[in-house]
Amino acid sequence: MTTERKTIDSALAGATLTGHDAGNIDYRPIAVMPDVRVVKIGGQSVMDRGRAALFPILDEIVAARREGIQVVVLVGGGTRARHIYSIASELEMPVGVMATLGKYIPMQNARMVQMLLAKHGGLYMLPDDFEKLPLYLQLGCVPVMSGMPPFGYWEKREEGSRIPPHRTDAGVFLSAEFLGARRAIFIKDEDGLYTDDPKKDPSAVHIPRISVAELAARNLPDLVVERVVVEYLPRARACKELQIVNGTKPGQVLAALRGEDVGTIIHA
Repeated sequence: MTTERKTIDSALAGATLTGHDAGNIDYRPIAVMPDVRVVKIGGQSVMDRGRAALFPILDEIVAARREGIQVVVLVGGGTRARHIYSIASELEMPVGVMATLGKYIPMQNARMVQMLLAKHGGLYMLPDDFEKLPLYLQLGCVPVMSGMPPFGYWEKREEGSRIPPHRTDAGVFLSAEFLGARRAIFIKDEDGLYTDDPKKDPSAVHIPRISVAELAARNLPDLVVERVVVEYLPRARACKELQIVNGTKPGQVLAALRGEDVGTIIHA
């Protein structure tokens, strides 16, 4: 018995949903908000240090906003997030569960930063409110978010580890890439990248500027940002630079928000 195959005549028959010339499409996504400064306040390096470390940084962010610089602030988790990962790892939780648990600490930190910035227009923003960002910035607000990307249970597993590879540094980079910002700024408690951990090795030399290829060739034992961010940088279409600045040095954050090359620049 043979079954006759029947088709319905249609202009779309035999074609892709993007048309006959789909292979020739020059895909160049628009930069949504390329002039926005996407900034991360470190959890362990800043938030865990308390008032003395955080307040001067917020003052410089407010000063930048008064100059008309649009700033989006994302916040890291810090030591408490590491405690969660340690306990969950000991309990042999899957990566997706660890990512879901790990998101709550940067959310708490972001809420604290928002309250401290409330009198200056600080506004806490959930991932689902991201499309409202243009309105908030036009109103003069300082949007504050958790740096954790909302992968949650769908987080990918990294070979040889159950720690989520996409943590708050990755969330900052992905936000900058989506918005079309050329540079993602990371506020830490160090001047940037060194040949070794300067807290452990006083002879470590500061690296003011370095490419991803050079960084890979050096195979440094310690990086100041998550390795997955450095791996993604060459594939980015918009965000081609990572800037690491020392928030404990007065003026560094404001200089970075003005576009100055302070700290360390890692470029694609």
